[in-house]
Amino acid sequence: MDDTPAQLRHLGRTSALPTSPEQAVLDYVPNPRAGTLYCVRFAAPEFTSLCPVTGQPDFAHLVIDYAPEATIVESKSLKLFLGAFRNHCGFHEDVTVGIGQRLAAEMAPRWLRIGGYWYPRGGIPIDVFWQSGPPPEGLWLPDQGVPPYRGRG
Repeated sequence: MDDTPAQLRHLGRTSALPTSPEQAVLDYVPNPRAGTLYCVRFAAPEFTSLCPVTGQPDFAHLVIDYAPEATIVESKSLKLFLGAFRNHCGFHEDVTVGIGQRLAAEMAPRWLRIGGYWYPRGGIPIDVFWQSGPPPEGLWLPDQGVPPYRGRG
């Protein structure tokens, strides 16, 4: 029996990894708690993309927090979208902010933030943060839980 809503393109179906983030299709479903202020968190501790200059892999721990409005993002489609960056060339700043802006534009949450904690390349870790605006008053917003990078010592 298939209870997957017809509008969903990935959940309950076999889906190939998109060849690029631009081709990735994100699915959204009605928020079952519309009107309730709450925070949803997705963590992608093994996110990868490619350096646009060298083509070498870059690795990050992404944390996406959002306060939904009318819809929520379907997690399998988000996983496929993030996986599409595996062969995508982009600077850390562009990749992190672009993910946050696309989710905010398509989902129209009350509020969204993304933290991109990039592992060191050339000895320098880069952390990138973006949010759609100030968080709504009364929203419980836990720390993202990713400590600052610390080498030996």
